[in-house]
This record gives sequence, structure tokens and C-alpha cells, in this order.
Amino acid sequence: MAGRKRKTQDLTAAAARTQSGLSRTNRKRTLLPDSPKQTIKCETSQSSEPERSHYFDQNSDLQHKLGQDFFNQPCISLAKAFLGKVLVRRCADGTELRGRIVETEAYLGGEDKASHSAGGKRTERNTAMFMKPGTIYAYPIYGIYLCMNVSSEGEGAAVLLRSLEPLQGQSVMKELRAARRKEGARQLKDKELCNGPSKLCQALNIPRCFDRRDLASDPEVWLETDPNTSPADPQDIVSAPRIGIESHGEWAKKPWRFYLRGHPCVSVVNREAERQSPSGNVMKNFDP
Repeated sequence: MAGRKRKTQDLTAAAARTQSGLSRTNRKRTLLPDSPKQTIKCETSQSSEPERSHYFDQNSDLQHKLGQDFFNQPCISLAKAFLGKVLVRRCADGTELRGRIVETEAYLGGEDKASHSAGGKRTERNTAMFMKPGTIYAYPIYGIYLCMNVSSEGEGAAVLLRSLEPLQGQSVMKELRAARRKEGARQLKDKELCNGPSKLCQALNIPRCFDRRDLASDPEVWLETDPNTSPADPQDIVSAPRIGIESHGEWAKKPWRFYLRGHPCVSVVNREAERQSPSGNVMKNFDP
């Protein structure tokens, strides 16, 4: 328990830098208390200017930002449309962390028994799933980790963001991830920073209080297109069963997990699903 408590304090101190603009009320909604031990700054050590990637022109951010129209589509369509899009997290100092979405899962609500909203069930926790498309649904798992979903069209439907390819702010992501790991653990490779739903929330410092925020208009987190890549072709998208829902019978077999074929940041590769899907050449679109 003492080790877990120390880890909890380290992570919260790391997150405190980016959350300094939040109100005291909102902070109470995060999973962890404040800690004075350590502060991870969302800025580069070489310059006081906010870190920005050469992939993006700061003057074109608005041009590439995705608005409400993008989110107004059925759950499965949205889950596929997310692939290749860029999730952006703006820190309190103006630094922006970016990651390209490479893996998602669709949860349709209604008859989908693997969904938190199965049977139309509404709770305080899953309220965001019933809000307008583009609403963030952030929920805890195992009491200490978070997952980030985005609502779509359809009653209680939402898309889980499973994996990202880090594009900008990797040094900050590494510090945020390291605060959650054992002391002395090896340094993570870039491809390991966001290759899982809870990992990407840690690396981009997505807090619980982002639940029910509007991804189409929020100033701290949003989605945008990547001007340097083309949309993924259908043959580049692998459809496979979702992960971690084996107890839900036939619904566990639905091929509603989608990922970019051959991408190194995908959390779990399904070779059988890849053999059943026509092969494309997705890596040519994402070759750095």
C-alpha cells in the first residue's frame, strides 16, 4: 500500500503542472490528491517557448481542427474515421502534446452488452455517452487508471481511443508515464508511450474532470486532421474483436476494434483478423 501511495503522489505532482488552470472544484473530481513532491513542466528544457512539432504550423491549427460535423456520424463509422486523426492536449503553459490515433473500439449501446450503456442504462458515470456526439467520456478502471471515449450518433454509443502514435511533446509524455512506473524502470520507447487506452491518458495527462467536455470546442483538448498524411484506405484498416470483454458472449466476437495495419503503436495485433482482411500498405502513409 505504501508503494502505491508513493506512486499516486508522484503521478499527481506530475499532472499538477498541466492542471494549474483548473478550479478547486474540478480538481476534486480527479482520481488523485495534490502532492508537493515533483512537478513535470510541459515545456522543453532548451527553450522557454512552447514546444511545437515541425509537422504543424501554429497558424493553421484552426484550419485543421475538427468541428461538430465530424462527430455527427454512427459509432462504427466514427471509430474508423478517428484513425489517422490527431488528438491534441494543450497544457497550461501553451505547450501542445499531439498523438495520431491508430486504434479504436466502437461501443454501440442498446443491445451491445459490452457497452456501459447496454440496454439504455443511464448512470452518473456514463452520462456522457448519452450527450451530443463529440462529448468526452472519461472513466476510471481498477480505481487508478482512466480511459477516454468520445460519444457518437446513437443512443448511448461511444468510441474508445485505444492507441496513439506520439507526434509532439514526447519528452513530456515520457515524464508523465515515468511518474506512474516503478523507480528504476527502463525508459519507454516512443511507440510504447501511448499504446493502450490508459497509457495514452497518462501520456497526454487526460484527467477525470475532462468527462463530459466537448471535443469540438474545448480549448484544452481537441481533434484535428494531419496535413501531412492522407486518410486511411479501407484496406488499411483491420477489423478485430474488442479487447477485455470476453465475458460478454457473442458480443465479445463482434469485430468492432479497428486499427491501422502494420502500425508499430497498435496495442494488440490480431493476425487472424489481418489474414481475413484485404491487405493494404498503410505504413507508406505514416512513414516519418
